[in-house]
Amino acid sequence: MSVSTITETTQYLTFKLDEEIFALDVAKVREILEYCSVTKVPQTPDFMRGVINLRGSVVPVIDLRLKFGMNATERSVNTCIIVTEVAMDGETILLGALADSVQEVDEMEPAQIEAAPHIGTRLNTDFIKGMGKQDGHFVMILDIDRVFNAGDLSDIQGAG
Repeated sequence: MSVSTITETTQYLTFKLDEEIFALDVAKVREILEYCSVTKVPQTPDFMRGVINLRGSVVPVIDLRLKFGMNATERSVNTCIIVTEVAMDGETILLGALADSVQEVDEMEPAQIEAAPHIGTRLNTDFIKGMGKQDGHFVMILDIDRVFNAGDLSDIQGAG
């Protein structure tokens, strides 16, 4: 999905990873949890921190900071898990994403959103829906369905 497909005002949940602000379409967010104990699963990718028990369901928890090449998320009073719905092979799976902190739910109009930067062919930015402009800074709007490739999701699916 590209920025050209964003044709109406949409609500986004904004959150921080390090000092950068990211956003997810609220329609993809199931709930936000306080950081809790995460059970590590052997032989999973580094960005997969483990699994949690969410009312009897096993939900994989991933560290977006590691996935995006940053340092691992360090637990603080604001660290939380954003439980999202991710489309995979025609079905929807639940996935927990670690965030340093959740900011707010914001509405953005199409005029506030620019296309993701095109950084050559070697760097994949398909997972960025667009760059929102807000209060003089950029917000990276993620397409959570594209953050992970098929191999990543099959590893995560196997753990969950």
